[in-house]
Order: sequence, then C-alpha cells, then structure tokens
Amino acid sequence: MSAPDITATDSRPAPPLPEHIVCVFGGSQAPPEGPAYQEALSVGQKLARLGYAIANGGYGGTMEASARGAKAAGGLVIGVTCSIWRSEPNEFLDRRFVTPDLAERLGKLVALGRSGYVVLPGANGTLSELACVWERKHIGDWSDRPLVFLGSYWQPLIDIITAAQPKSAPPLAVVAEAEELERHFPPQRIQGS
Repeated sequence: MSAPDITATDSRPAPPLPEHIVCVFGGSQAPPEGPAYQEALSVGQKLARLGYAIANGGYGGTMEASARGAKAAGGLVIGVTCSIWRSEPNEFLDRRFVTPDLAERLGKLVALGRSGYVVLPGANGTLSELACVWERKHIGDWSDRPLVFLGSYWQPLIDIITAAQPKSAPPLAVVAEAEELERHFPPQRIQGS
C-alpha cells in the first residue's frame, strides 16, 4: 500500500500530524550493505521506540534506511518529496507531502521537525537542510528543538562554524551511535498506549 500523497494544491483536509516528530536529514547514496545505511536504520528504530514519528526526504539511501528502521519498530514515517525529481519515494512512508520545488520542500521538511533534528552523513541536500535549521536556532527560533549529529562526519563543519561565531553558535550535540539519542529525545507516550 502506498502512502497517501498530499500536494500543495490539494483541497482535501489532511489527517492531523502526530505531536512528536523528529526530522532525520541524510543522503540518498548509501547502499543497504554499507555502514551509513545501517546506522540510519538504527536511528529510525531508536526514535520510533522512544515514541517519535520521523520525517525525512522520502527517497533512498539513509532516508530509506531511517524510514525502514522506524517502520520495523512500529513508528510512523512522513516523507517530503519534490515533483521536479523522477525518483520514486521509498516504500516505507505512511504519509507523503509532494512539493513543487526545492524551496517548498526544504520549508516543509524543517517545519515538520517539531521535536528536533538528527543529521546523518550526506551531501548538498543534507547540508542545505542542516544550514536552514542551524540558522533558525542561531537567531533564537526553535531553541527547544535538539539538533543532533550522528558520528563525526560533520565535525569539521561544526568546528569551522563555531570558531567563526563561538558566542552565538546554537546548542548542538554529536553522538556516536543511535542508542545515545535518548539523551536528547526523551521517551514519549506512544499514541494508543
């Protein structure tokens, strides 16, 4: 069964979103047998076990892996895709928002992170998502939303940015593995329990 699509021009009322959503940013090029895919799988599982729905870009690589992990743990998965790409969304989405362009996709994706963000290894797309959230935190918005990096992939960027603006760098965290996410995302009551 495919995820119900919600487009920008859709006049149907959308079902309400869950209260606790963590947005997971990551790349589309991680093969299933690789370590980045396996780490993302663990992130999705851990967040779902903590009672969070996850949102991500909805395609392959670590986006697919975190969605797959969340589904395996009984979690809800929201994907935000873009109609300019021909790629098919991954099969693990419960809901999908289809946007007409990259700017709207980015805005929708970062807005969904009501409970915070986890940043996995990635490339340009992941960097743009990260930069948007980091700037919102820098200016004082979303101070209650954790920004957590998995592993050391982004550490050089973190070092450069925090060296440039040490007093105004927003709080962020780096964790070595998915099990450590609980320090930043407290367990939530799962709906229906």
